[in-house]
Amino acid sequence: MFLSFPSWTTDVTRLLYWAALSVPVSLLAGSATAFFLWSLDEVTKLHWQYPWLLWLLPVGGVIVGFLYHHLGEESDRGNNLLLDEIHQPSAGVPTIMCPLVLLGTLLTHLLGGSAGREGTAVQMGGSLADMLVRLLNVGRENRRLILMCGMAAGFGAVFGTPLTGAIFAMEVLVIGRVQYDAVIPVLIASVVGDATCSAWGIHHTDYHLDVAANWGSHAPLEALLLGKVVLAAIAFGFGSWFFSEATHSLQRVFARLVPYTPLRPAIGAVIVIALVYILGTRDYLGLGVEPPPGGHVSVITSFEEGGATPLSWLWKTIFTAVTLSSGFKGGEVTPLFFIGSTMGNALGHLMHEPVALFAALGFIAVFAGAANTPLASTVMGIELFGAHYAVYFAVACFVSYQFSGHTGIYLSQRIGISKMGREHVAGKTLRELKSVGPTKTDSIQ
Repeated sequence: MFLSFPSWTTDVTRLLYWAALSVPVSLLAGSATAFFLWSLDEVTKLHWQYPWLLWLLPVGGVIVGFLYHHLGEESDRGNNLLLDEIHQPSAGVPTIMCPLVLLGTLLTHLLGGSAGREGTAVQMGGSLADMLVRLLNVGRENRRLILMCGMAAGFGAVFGTPLTGAIFAMEVLVIGRVQYDAVIPVLIASVVGDATCSAWGIHHTDYHLDVAANWGSHAPLEALLLGKVVLAAIAFGFGSWFFSEATHSLQRVFARLVPYTPLRPAIGAVIVIALVYILGTRDYLGLGVEPPPGGHVSVITSFEEGGATPLSWLWKTIFTAVTLSSGFKGGEVTPLFFIGSTMGNALGHLMHEPVALFAALGFIAVFAGAANTPLASTVMGIELFGAHYAVYFAVACFVSYQFSGHTGIYLSQRIGISKMGREHVAGKTLRELKSVGPTKTDSIQ
C-alpha cells in the first residue's frame, strides 16, 4: 500500500515559495514608502512655512520635466507602465523610475503642486520589484506576480490599508475581474509592506466616523437613506468621470500646444499660480488631507459642518488635473479623496443627512469610479472608517463604478466585462477606446 501526500503539502510549499519572493519586495517597498511619507511631510511643512516657494513652481516643473525627458526612459508612463508590463511583459520597469518619481513628487509638493502620493508609492514598489526580478532571474509568470506584489506593498503601505492594497493589485488590472491567482502573493506583500512602513515609525491619518452607540456591529438599513446614498453615488460616478476626462483631455492639450516636454510643467505651474490668486486661497494645493495655515477646506474638514464649499470638489479637480496633466508627479488617489469627501459634504447638506457619513461615502466612491476598483474601495472604507456602514459603503462604491462609464485614471486598464453589456469593448484597454473616439459606452448618459 502506497502513501499519498495530501494536496495541502503542495499548497504549503507554494506559500513558502511566495513568502520567500514577496517578503523582500515588501521590505523594500515598505521602507521606500516610509522614507517617502516622512519626506513628504517635511516638504509640506516647508511649503507651509515659506509660502513664497509657490513662485518657484515653474522652475521645479522644468526640472522635473527635464529629468524625465532625458533620464526617464519609459518612467513617464507611471502606473500605466506597470499595468502594461503585467499584461504583456516586454522591456521591464526601469529601476530609475524609483528615484525619479520620488524626487519629482517631493519637488511638486515642496513648491505647491496639487497632487497625491499613491502613484509614487506604487511606482516605487513596482520599480523595486522589477529590480529584484532581474537580480533573482525569475520566470515570466513569476515576474508578473512579483510586479503585482510591488504594487500591493506600495499601496497598502502608503495608506495603512493592507487589505485594500492586496485587493487593489488584483482588481486594477482588468475592469470587472479580480486576478485571484495572485491572492496569496499580494496579500503577503501588502501586509508586510504596511507593517514595514509602520515599523519605521510612520503614522497614518486617523479618520473617525461617529455612529450611534446602540447600533451594535452595523448601522440599520434604512430605505430612505439607502435611496439618498444611491443618488449621491451617481453624482460620485460623475465626479470620477469628470476628473478622469479632464486630466486626459488637458494632457492632450498640453502635448499639442507645447511640443517640448520639459516646458509643459512650467506652463501648468503658471496656471496653478494664477488660480491661487484668482480664488484667493491655497486650500487646493498639495495633498489636501489637512488645511494649510489659514486654510479652511481639506479632507479632514470635509467631515465637519461647514468644512467645505459647494464647489470645493470642482476646484480641486481643476488644480489637480492641471498639475498632473502638465507633467508634475505624485498621484491621483489622495486628490480623489478630497474631491469625493467635499462633494459628499455638499450632498449631505443638500439631502439633510450627516455630512460626515456622506463625506466618507464620497471619499471612497469617487476613487472607486476613477480607478474602477469598487471592491478595493469598499474594503478601504471598512479599514479606514469601520464596518458600521459597510453596506452603504458597498452601494456607494459599486453604483459610482457603474456610472463612471468606460473611463478611468489608468488608461492601460483592460475591460474584462463591459459595464454597459457591450461585448465589442471586452479586451480593449481604456486607451484603445480613446483612440477610436467616444461611444455610448464611454460616457454617462
